[in-house]
Amino acid sequence: MFAGKYNHSIDNKGRIIVPSKFRETLGDSFVVTIGLDGCLYMYSTEEWEKFLTSLRDLPGNAEGRKLVRYFMAGAADCEIDKQGRTLIPAELREKVGLEKDVVLVGVINKIEIWSRERWEANDEFEGAEDMVEHLADYGIKF
Repeated sequence: MFAGKYNHSIDNKGRIIVPSKFRETLGDSFVVTIGLDGCLYMYSTEEWEKFLTSLRDLPGNAEGRKLVRYFMAGAADCEIDKQGRTLIPAELREKVGLEKDVVLVGVINKIEIWSRERWEANDEFEGAEDMVEHLADYGIKF
């Protein structure tokens, strides 16, 4: 399970340090792809396979095909180097505006990679109480 928030920087070659706490679960190789809300998703190989199963189960209609393309077109196999860094492909960095300061957030089965600016703009949890009320409809209790 991934949890926590870490602030890091991208070096001039497009590499970020993956926090050691995340590396333990992530392993030496993993997949990074475009995410939702303006971030990237980083999946361990095991979680990526589970995600692929979900994508395979989508209906073959236009919406299902579009979602599969969305996540698969930018998917990149990545590795951790000896210094605990990984290279984020330039195309993915550009798509979500990763330039210098980044925030890595553990979100249960994946890691989200945000530009610090975008994270801070979205890091508002006002209304969380209202969302919790709706989660009760799904059997989630706090």
